[in-house]
Amino acid sequence: MPLHKSAEKRLRQSEKRNVRNRARKKELKVLLKNMQKLIDTSADKNVVEEAYRSAVQKLDRLGVKRYLHPNKASRKKAQLTKMLNNYVKVD
Repeated sequence: MPLHKSAEKRLRQSEKRNVRNRARKKELKVLLKNMQKLIDTSADKNVVEEAYRSAVQKLDRLGVKRYLHPNKASRKKAQLTKMLNNYVKVD
């Protein structure tokens, strides 16, 4: 346990941030898996595009807020775009 008052505060802050970051990470994983699952099951083109838009929007937000490195967010968006383009081309 922390011995100083400031260390106690840092512990509280760290716990809150840990919970928040886990939620963000989980939400991002769910969005990316959902997109992949829709493509694998040959879902409707409009549904896949909507999933793509929501995933890209989330990646942009996480990149700006520095949860992800902006280059990693950009790379993930490029990968999603490539998946979407291949899916649309096949249909």
